[in-house]
Amino acid sequence: MDEDTLCRGYLAVRDGETEPKPVVMIAPDWRGRGAAPCEKARQLAGMGYVGFVLDMYGEARLGLDNDQRRALMTPLVQHREHLAQRILAAYSTVCNLPQADASRIAAIGYCFGGLCVLDLARTGVELRGVVSFHGLLSEPPGSEAAISAKVLVLHGYDDPLVPPEQVRQFADEMTRKRVDWQVHMYGLTAHSFSNPDAHEKESGLIYNASADRRSWQTTALFLEEIFKD
Repeated sequence: MDEDTLCRGYLAVRDGETEPKPVVMIAPDWRGRGAAPCEKARQLAGMGYVGFVLDMYGEARLGLDNDQRRALMTPLVQHREHLAQRILAAYSTVCNLPQADASRIAAIGYCFGGLCVLDLARTGVELRGVVSFHGLLSEPPGSEAAISAKVLVLHGYDDPLVPPEQVRQFADEMTRKRVDWQVHMYGLTAHSFSNPDAHEKESGLIYNASADRRSWQTTALFLEEIFKD
């Protein structure tokens, strides 16, 4: 619950699991808490983690076309303090799940969700790590909290929504805050490279199978690293 908004997350745990496990929070892209992120949560559960999909819009609402998605996403992007409050509410929920090892929490996010998980890290809460897939990188106003999370950004070099200057500014921010950070760039790769339904060349939203595969392999290794102790 965020103020007056009821948010409905999706929880995935491997069958027969009885001990608390590391949690991977998943922040969906601008479409909302649909089938794809829930499938990713189940995949993570199969890897031995607890998968938890965030509902950033409330009531598990979905944007069915780009106009609806923009209408749902824009108020949160324009008011980053509200975005932070909402994702902090999800983080608090996750910390109190009986299936969760609250000392081992990470978050991954896609596009808009990448911005969400980076902003969660920017609040200073205890996180092992965050991963942004083709996410927005801009720093919110007044963001000076120490970041405990290791940060992995997976970025298409030809992403029109995140130009090289924004990547440089992000690197400067992470370095200023003394974060353990990485940026992996994929050449000949645009925005939404992990979304098989992305075929909007005029908008620069284009699926790239090799970048999708490589970015997930990198993420799996990153999760192993941050959760190993």
